[in-house]
Formats: sequence, structure tokens, C-alpha cells
Amino acid sequence: MHQCIRLKLCGLSRKEDIKPMVSSGADALGMVFYPPSKRAITAIKAQELCRNIPALVTTVGLFVNPRPAAVTEILAQVPLDLLQFHGDESADFCRQFKRPYIKAFRVGAPGLDTPKSLLQNCRQFPDAAGWLFDSYTPEFGGSGVAFNLKILKQMHSLLLPSDAPIILAGGLNAKNLKEKIKQFRPYAVDVSSGIELSPGIKCQTKINTFARILNAL
Repeated sequence: MHQCIRLKLCGLSRKEDIKPMVSSGADALGMVFYPPSKRAITAIKAQELCRNIPALVTTVGLFVNPRPAAVTEILAQVPLDLLQFHGDESADFCRQFKRPYIKAFRVGAPGLDTPKSLLQNCRQFPDAAGWLFDSYTPEFGGSGVAFNLKILKQMHSLLLPSDAPIILAGGLNAKNLKEKIKQFRPYAVDVSSGIELSPGIKCQTKINTFARILNAL
């Protein structure tokens, strides 16, 4: 019997999207604190959203190469359960906030383009709550671009039980989810653009369809 794959829905920016996201069975909701992103929100907006997220749903804050003071300021205002770092942050940087964190890796980037080099980079973050794998594109996250799973599949064969759980991202949507899970079964999946009508505007139909397919796998 397969273990249930956990679901993180990212890019939350509107109060009206919370109910369909939670109703889909999402384990975690992500909010973006990276100003260049089309899905970026302010601490004040995040406060409002968190007030409407029910118990037992993990709140995640996504950052890209932030200043430490910026993260500290967000944490002072927003009740985030988990941090997600998508840039070139070091392990010391990620752990300084005394909060569980996910470290993202852009598969195919220089130095992350072979199974061994990818795993070597991942193991620089041994205390991460999860290792998230996204596409290598000029923009950080939410690009809707998929990546070739071959590197990740080969890396997976090298994992030890002590390594962090694997979170699959990068261009996931209802049309390709089943095939990707067939190739590689992760601990969790993370989707943003695949459940949207446009950046930051979630679609209830797409959310429900994605969750239904995932739950059937």
C-alpha cells in the first residue's frame, strides 16, 4: 500500500481562494515573500490570509535570497509554521531563524545537473524538513516549466533513510501529474501555476481536479 502523497498549494494571495484550497485536502498553503514575483504579498496581506486558514493546515512562507532582517520582520508579523528558501541560501542562513525549513533546488542548474552533484548539494542541508525540486528557469518558482525527472530518479536511488523527504514541484498540473508520479513517487507535491487562471488567481476547478487525481494515485 502506497503512502499518501502530501499536497502543498502555493502562491496564495486571495482570501477567497482559501476555502477551495483547504477543501481540496491541502496539507499546506504557501505564501510568497519575494517582491519580484507576480504572486508576492505583503506581511499585512499575509496576516489577513492566516487569520482565515483553519487549524491543522501548515502555513509556509517562500523567500528567495532575502536579507535576514526581512525574514525576521515577516516572522514577527505572520504566524508561519514553515519557511521555504528558493535561492542560493546556505544551511547556516536557513537555520538561523529557528523555524523548520524546506530548501529548494533548481534541477539542471550548473552544479545541480547530475544525480551525484544534486545529492551533494542537498546534503549540505541535513536539517531541512524537506528537499524541494523545481525547474531551472530565470525566475524563481511558479514558472509552470517542468524538468526532466531522470536526474531526480537517479539521485533517488542514492538516498539514505536519514535523508530529507522529497517534494516534487516544477510545472505540475492535472494533465501531467499521473505520469510524473508514475515515474517518481515523492513524499509531497507542490503546485502553483498548475492550479491558476493567471498568476495569483487560483481556479477552484483546477484545484479540485489536481487533488482528485493525486488522491487516486
